[in-house]
Amino acid sequence: MKQHQLSIEAQFRPEILERILRVIRHRGFRVCTMNVVARAADNEQVSIDLTVASQRPIDLLSVQLTKLMDVTRVQVQ
Repeated sequence: MKQHQLSIEAQFRPEILERILRVIRHRGFRVCTMNVVARAADNEQVSIDLTVASQRPIDLLSVQLTKLMDVTRVQVQ
């Protein structure tokens, strides 16, 4: 399996992590590591760094993540 690193910026909502993890699972990727940090002083922004693994192309995942409500940026590193 090939590993990929992603950085995601999003508006913080209680359900945002669940949505992101569901898309990762549905697209056939496995989460290897995940780090979540609140960015703004009022905790309205969240930064999520992920390492995911799959045989599938990372574009299949990154395009779907950008379509999620409250996600403002997805960067493949």
